[in-house]
Amino acid sequence: MKLIERLCQAKCQRKQIAAARPRLFRVALAWCGDAMLADDLVQEAMALGLQKVHQLRDPERLNAWLYSILNNCWKQYLRCNRPHEDLDEGRACEGPAPDAEVGQLQTVARVRNAVAGLPAEQRRVLALVDLEGLAYNEVAAILDIPIGTVMSRLHRGRKSLLAKLEAQSNAVVPGRVAALKRVK
Repeated sequence: MKLIERLCQAKCQRKQIAAARPRLFRVALAWCGDAMLADDLVQEAMALGLQKVHQLRDPERLNAWLYSILNNCWKQYLRCNRPHEDLDEGRACEGPAPDAEVGQLQTVARVRNAVAGLPAEQRRVLALVDLEGLAYNEVAAILDIPIGTVMSRLHRGRKSLLAKLEAQSNAVVPGRVAALKRVK
């Protein structure tokens, strides 16, 4: 009887791990800023989670456990690879987009650039708290840091992010200034 219960529990945990993929991807993308790398990190984290599901002590903390695995995969990637500059980032969009979509895409790009400019530790905490809605104690357990450190990184990260976004919105566009001078 216990064997059947364990098999059913393992099958249920595998389904939960598969269902966590979108959340893991959002966090990984926020951490690294590269969709392909984020996909690779999530794939590795999920594979490790499936292989080591028997090591999960508390089934209620499956998501936190998966985020911890993802965090370890990200740390391992950073240890093994130096950051590189994406050469395709300056490439123009292919095909016209409606004005509303362009504005939204520009806003998303501004926010992503501002987040990418934050230190890695602040980005990780911001992604877990603001993007995934995790509690401070959960983030502290996932990242293996004190809860006070989570709070201070979150505060500094939000403050820096706000300053970067305000600086971007207050930046003067050269073409627009020239047009205004001609009108006057």
